[in-house]
Amino acid sequence: MSLENEQHLAAYDYSLDPSLIAASPAAERDQSRLLVYHRKREKIEHRRFSSLPEYLHPSDLLVLNDTRVFPARLRAKKKSGGRIELLLLRPSVSDRDVWEVMMTGKVTPPVDLLLEEGAIAHVVREIDGGHKEIRFELPKGTPDLNAYLERWGEVPLPPYIVKKRAGRSDTADRERYQTVYAKASGSAAAPTAGLHFTDALLEEIRRKEIQIATVTLHVGLGTFQPMREERIADHRMHREWFQIPLETAEAVKGARRSGGRVIAVGTTATRALESASRPDGTVQSGAGETELFITPGYHFKAVDGLITNFHLPKSTLLVLVSAFAGGEAVRAVYQEAIRERYRFYSYGDATLIL
Repeated sequence: MSLENEQHLAAYDYSLDPSLIAASPAAERDQSRLLVYHRKREKIEHRRFSSLPEYLHPSDLLVLNDTRVFPARLRAKKKSGGRIELLLLRPSVSDRDVWEVMMTGKVTPPVDLLLEEGAIAHVVREIDGGHKEIRFELPKGTPDLNAYLERWGEVPLPPYIVKKRAGRSDTADRERYQTVYAKASGSAAAPTAGLHFTDALLEEIRRKEIQIATVTLHVGLGTFQPMREERIADHRMHREWFQIPLETAEAVKGARRSGGRVIAVGTTATRALESASRPDGTVQSGAGETELFITPGYHFKAVDGLITNFHLPKSTLLVLVSAFAGGEAVRAVYQEAIRERYRFYSYGDATLIL
């Protein structure tokens, strides 16, 4: 398929048997399956994720996104009794008690919504994209909103998992929809490529003298929204906050100097690195917001290898993977994964693209 055709939404559509959508994680994180694709040789291997260290070299650098999913889902009631669900997206820069929120149900500001323990969500106004701005009034004795969310918030699982579970939640999600190295709270969705790592696997990688570094990119719920524009160039990405620590920028420079590869764990780590990349393949440390949309024809400067899950049709994530590996190759990989009955999406299996 030509590069021109890769610019059309139809190039990123495919059919998937619903039974291949993973509604729950593998019994053991690193026992999920791993499809390894070698770009130069156009070769596919079928392995377990625990075999990942076999494909890494001592000069390589593995870059993780250390963002932490916070319990961003709250259930509220109108004073009339109507039920409303809130999904917290991002706080105001100037006031941590004011948040941009996505909500179900019809709500016309200004209005107050009732939460557990007598908390109140004051819906102040409507903002871009139909989202609302809310000011929280917390119960006496509650130190801050984070403490309230830890008690009453729920993990904001992807819509396709909620649908497949018929709306039922699982207390195990608090642990399993979180990477073992998550530190910086702020994501409304997990960087799912990282869900396959265990502490033991990371230690095995370190024993091979493979460097591990972190970036932070707080994943927004926009990551689940399909593209609707016929030409993908017309799609507008949601803004996401990211940070590149100085030690990570230095580690990338060291990998470049030693001839090693920079392997990004997930599309979020990829976007963070590429957003801060320089023409020589090094990256600039610092923090900011990114709207980078990586599409076919993009020249990757910082990332040499990619670990990622199998993504939804017509998603920006699938476009990024196609830009990295090539559209025809990704279509072949996905068809092979479907034939071999890999598990798809957030709780599904992984690919390693080298």
